[in-house]
Amino acid sequence: MRCCPSKCQDAEVLVEYRPVEDAVDPSNMLCAGKDSSSVMEWDQCSGEKSKSLIETQQSYETEWDMINAVSFKKKTFTNGDGKSRWAFSVSVGDLRSVTVKVEGWSFLLLKLKDCRSSLPALHFHQGGSTDFLDSLRRVALSPDDETCLLVIIHDPNQNHNIKFRKDPYVTTLGGFSKVTNYIFDAFRGTEEQHQRPPEEVADLLTEVIPGLEINQQEEPGFEVITRMDLGPRPEVSRRPPLSAEDWTKHQDPEGRMLSISKLKHLIFKGGLCHAVRKEAWKFLLGYFPWDSTLEERKVLQRDKTDEYFRMKLQWKSVSEEQERRNSRLRDYRSLIEKDVNRTDRTNRFYEGMDNPGLVLLHDILMTYCMYDFDLGYVQGMSDLLSPILYVMENEVDAFWCFVSFMDQMHQNFEEQMQGMKTQLIQLSTLLRLLDLTFWNYLESQDSGYLYFCFRWLLIRFKRELSFQDVLRLWEVMWTGLPCQNFHLLVCCSILDSEKQKIMEENYGFNEILKHINELSMKLDVEEILQKAEGISQQIHRCKDLPQSISSILGLEPDLCGSDPTHSGACPPLRPRPPPRRPDAHTSTSTSTSNGLLRASSAHNGCTVAFSS
Repeated sequence: MRCCPSKCQDAEVLVEYRPVEDAVDPSNMLCAGKDSSSVMEWDQCSGEKSKSLIETQQSYETEWDMINAVSFKKKTFTNGDGKSRWAFSVSVGDLRSVTVKVEGWSFLLLKLKDCRSSLPALHFHQGGSTDFLDSLRRVALSPDDETCLLVIIHDPNQNHNIKFRKDPYVTTLGGFSKVTNYIFDAFRGTEEQHQRPPEEVADLLTEVIPGLEINQQEEPGFEVITRMDLGPRPEVSRRPPLSAEDWTKHQDPEGRMLSISKLKHLIFKGGLCHAVRKEAWKFLLGYFPWDSTLEERKVLQRDKTDEYFRMKLQWKSVSEEQERRNSRLRDYRSLIEKDVNRTDRTNRFYEGMDNPGLVLLHDILMTYCMYDFDLGYVQGMSDLLSPILYVMENEVDAFWCFVSFMDQMHQNFEEQMQGMKTQLIQLSTLLRLLDLTFWNYLESQDSGYLYFCFRWLLIRFKRELSFQDVLRLWEVMWTGLPCQNFHLLVCCSILDSEKQKIMEENYGFNEILKHINELSMKLDVEEILQKAEGISQQIHRCKDLPQSISSILGLEPDLCGSDPTHSGACPPLRPRPPPRRPDAHTSTSTSTSNGLLRASSAHNGCTVAFSS
């Protein structure tokens, strides 16, 4: 069905409902020429030409090559007299509430202010209910109308009430997405818009991410550390990117990588030249073992190719009838198609209509749903895949590198958002150690929760830096140096650069959110990395480092207080093995507004629930 708000001639906003049926347009088909897993080999064709192309394919993936339908045309479903059955239109101003129910698929119940009239339920068998509500939100917000349109969501896994109102925070904090439109986007709004009091918004955000209570009361077994002298921050320098020649020097005649610790250190200090990334990223992400030979990697790629296309075939072979009975697959597909069409479209690799890069982006994300159907697809995952596909230029390699990256990022996208909660608490703990004065200022402005860093953490600064800077930052972080959770020190580096302006201008809650949001595409990645490395060395030199900080950064206690620059090749910060996820009986560190909480016994030490 097609259901969307629209405006009539006299500017009245209407909700119009017209049932439609699918009709495939054969002209909108994309097929693979030669190797279907390579973006460079795609060609647009139709009919007999596509058949002949497939028959001439020579790659070892030939048996898996398939024609990909990339778009469909819709036509209105009529009863023979040209009029749609069950069609109706109603003014948005006549609506009292919208009730959303999820029972296998989503359907909406529209309630009118005039109780004498009723409307049929709107069933979204093929997804689209979220798009409809987004459109309704945009047209329902009138600058002269202070009234609310109440949206009630009945979902077995969620319990949310949304009021569409002139409020930049409320309007996008819905409960439809597992990660509700990046939450950070909810903070956007113009100066003319009515804004809630900061303390009310802080309460609202706490409801969106339940359990994120940074300012806990002091617990038994913890001592409060109000201030620590970290000493001066050491000056560090960056080096040029690792060249293709240097990369080759670290391989033996059979293709094994040599001096891996030194190689990782060189990548951490300067990143990689682009010519090396396609190969090096496979090692950094764990797709290729560092000690594998060239022949072993070829065998691995063949096996992984077969495994990938078997999973791809699972969703490609689902019939239309089957998909009608699989609401989760429909929802995944709908969300992926929407996100793919707006991911990095200004990048030449993804720009334009009928771009083969977009087809591969879509197919990899759909196949990932088969690989991890419990998680499926969540908004933001397309942002993590896009740079990987850009570098790999190969469907299979990009998929398995993406799988490895998602192993690190998985908790960010889980429905309970445990990874995001933990990271925000850890970031607050680090910031309080580094600059208690600045942290206290943020706390006084109801910003101690650091929600303005949410998007930074969720998709690893993908929306904050230029595309090329994202490539540099990610490959540096993937080395695992100089410590665990280095991305949190990257956050501290950015905040350290902005704290003076925030405090001197006496920014309040709304101004802080606006200022952080406007940093997007204005940050210098080399400057950020240089300062973040300096912060890591400054922390490491601390002789009496709190246990909570050691746990967050994965530092061995016996190394704390040593000189992190004594070694010429590689920093001596040795990350601990990844910690176990806490269960219901595990004690975790908490913190107070007075400073850091430090465990006084091993039993009450900090347990890290998220690491990368």
